[in-house]
Amino acid sequence: MVNKLNIRLQEQRKLSKLSQKEVAKAIGVSPSIISNYESGERTPSVECLMALAGLYRCSTDYLLGLDKTNCSSYIDTSNLSASQHKLLQDFIDTIS
Repeated sequence: MVNKLNIRLQEQRKLSKLSQKEVAKAIGVSPSIISNYESGERTPSVECLMALAGLYRCSTDYLLGLDKTNCSSYIDTSNLSASQHKLLQDFIDTIS
């Protein structure tokens, strides 16, 4: 399993107070697939990994162990308009 992906998936599911069945339904797979991901028997496809990151409100990098930042710092900007994205990016650029 990639950088303890299975442990992070299980951890984030529990922090989200979701059952494996609820996660499976949310991303369109069977509960046994979620169980296999969390036990390390299977690795999620890119599409499933992205869906799980969206559900848990974190980055795929966090789930893969590439980014150590906790998921709680993730901000979903998918509902922002292009101009709002630009304003946010400009703001981030000025403070970094």
